[in-house]
Amino acid sequence: MTKQDLKSMSVDELWSLHELVNLVLARKIADEKSQLDHRLRQLGLSASGNAKNLSASAGAKKLNHARRPYPQVFPKYRNPAQPAETWAGRGKQPRWLTAQLRSGKKLDDFRIQPASGRARRSAR
Repeated sequence: MTKQDLKSMSVDELWSLHELVNLVLARKIADEKSQLDHRLRQLGLSASGNAKNLSASAGAKKLNHARRPYPQVFPKYRNPAQPAETWAGRGKQPRWLTAQLRSGKKLDDFRIQPASGRARRSAR
């Protein structure tokens, strides 16, 4: 079908062609989906399964993208006004620290001092 053929068609003819194309595409998509579902069943996976189901199946270990465990990072800086507020030195600086640094204080003013036992071990 050429561009000229489409130009010569009436609106009703174009609309019926549009509906025919939609019908054919819907059938092809449904056929393709059923083929993919069949292939997934052969692999032991369900098409409607979520990530938990994927990681639970034996052959899906490669699909599980869980993050590896990282060691705990201990805080290095403490807010003197609120001792419960600490920062490990990673990521964005907390607001309390940003405000203190703007007022002229230094980052080392907020450093948590190591315990005396740890300091002795590292000195040896």
